[in-house]
Parts: sequence; structure tokens; C-alpha cells
Amino acid sequence: MSGPTGSAAGRLDPVSDAREPSAGGRGGANPASGRRSERLDRVIRETLDGRDLGYERVREGAYLVKLEGQHKLATMTWLIVGEHSMHVEAFFCRQPDENHEEFYRFLLERGGRMYGVHFALDPVGDVYLVGRVSLDAVTPDEIDRLLGCVLTYADENFDKALELGFASSIRREWAWRKKRGESLANLRAFARFADPDR
Repeated sequence: MSGPTGSAAGRLDPVSDAREPSAGGRGGANPASGRRSERLDRVIRETLDGRDLGYERVREGAYLVKLEGQHKLATMTWLIVGEHSMHVEAFFCRQPDENHEEFYRFLLERGGRMYGVHFALDPVGDVYLVGRVSLDAVTPDEIDRLLGCVLTYADENFDKALELGFASSIRREWAWRKKRGESLANLRAFARFADPDR
């Protein structure tokens, strides 16, 4: 899977959400019709199969794809063919608990360097990666590029976004798990500020 440059938890859960895209311009377009819809559905399915990506075909032209990362372990990404464009949407994290200005500034500063998708908020303030591409541009290479971008942007920005927006929650979770002798494995990236013994 290529990225923007062309190369290939329990109580604390600000990141897991695979619900279908909401209304208000995010994924609610009318589907393409007839042969074009069938062709695009086939292109998406064959592209996902050819790259061994896990996915669910919800209906013709609507796919929920699982992208596995190093920092954000799973980024569930919608590909939805509409009447004029293919919508791409992935949940990034829930709205921050704290430090809102720095959190949103961090994400907005990345916007000028992003290809195909950008950070956006839903009505409650949860953060998504969203984008659209013309139906004429939906090719295996472009699908690969867009999914690579989603994975890259989600994975590269995840730890810092959580540190900015959820530091207090992460510290509490660290202390709670340590006190009970539970695994800290998925919090290790935050040890430098969450572990009081460091």
C-alpha cells in the first residue's frame, strides 16, 4: 500500500469507532447507478483483495476496510461510491478531553501537507480523516494511494494527538493498570509522561 509519498483499550478508548459515516455531507451521497456502479464496485473489491486487506462489503460500492498500523493498531476506513465521487472516511479519535487548542492546532498544521484526505470534525467534535475523489479517478492505484495516506496520517499522528488531548486520562489509566498488575503494553508509547517512575 502506498502512502502520501508513494511508498508502500478497555476503559481508555478514544479511538475505536467503525460506525457508518454520518449524514451532513459525510458519506450520504446517492450511489452511482448501473454499469458504472458495478464497475467501480469490482475495481474496489479487486484492489482490496489484491492487497490482502481485511474488509466488509456492506452493499454495492460501500466497503469498510481495516488498515493495520504500528501506533493506531486499526483504522477502520469507509470507501463509499456516490453519484459523482467516492467518499473516503476513517475515524481517528474521539473529541479531546483537554488541551483543545493545541490538539486542533496540531491536526490543522498537518493539513497543508496531506494528500487526498484531511482531518475533520463531526457534530460532537470527534475527529475523522475524510476525502473525496472523482469517480473518473477511482483506479486501483488511486485507491491504494488513498488508503496508504489514511494509514500513514492516522499512524504518524496518533500518539502525539493522544498525548495532547488525553494526557490526564492516559496517566489515570496507567496508574489504574499498574496498581492492579494489568498489562501496560498498549500504553508504552506514553510512558515518558504517564509513568511517574521515569
